[in-house]
Amino acid sequence: MRFTFQREVLLKLNRHITGTMVEYYFICKRKLYYFTKDLTMEHENESVLLGKLLDENTYGRDEKHITIDGVIAIDFIREHRILHEVKKSRSIEEASIWQLKYYIWYLEQRGVSDLHGQIDYPLLRQTVEVELSENDRERLRDITAEIPVICDGKIPARDPLISICRKCSYHDLCFI
Repeated sequence: MRFTFQREVLLKLNRHITGTMVEYYFICKRKLYYFTKDLTMEHENESVLLGKLLDENTYGRDEKHITIDGVIAIDFIREHRILHEVKKSRSIEEASIWQLKYYIWYLEQRGVSDLHGQIDYPLLRQTVEVELSENDRERLRDITAEIPVICDGKIPARDPLISICRKCSYHDLCFI
């Protein structure tokens, strides 16, 4: 009985937390804040446009962009219960790994088991296998509790300037 209650609470907590929000949590909390305020600037960013072209022109035989509950959008799923995410470079690999771990965790909470993940880098001809551990599940519980706090703040968080900031679509907004 207690497990069912905890599961329902977890389902309500992360109902509207998307994979993009988890990815931005690891990249930049300010970017996460702006994104959730509908300040989307990606449509003009050259790096994002290149990523979209890559997505459109790779893995054409697979059914792509599988949206679940209007919350998570998996690039594609292949046999053996492997969720795939396609990325252009490894520059934000940690964030990409956690995004995929979130997808696995999200689906586990809905009764889907034995899932694995794989990040595909078609330009690099490399892949990274992603597994979800019990420690990862605990960390995701904390992250999904922290994301609404960040997003509901009155002002965006102050993250330090890092090398990836130069390529970010929010760069001008953050540093003017």
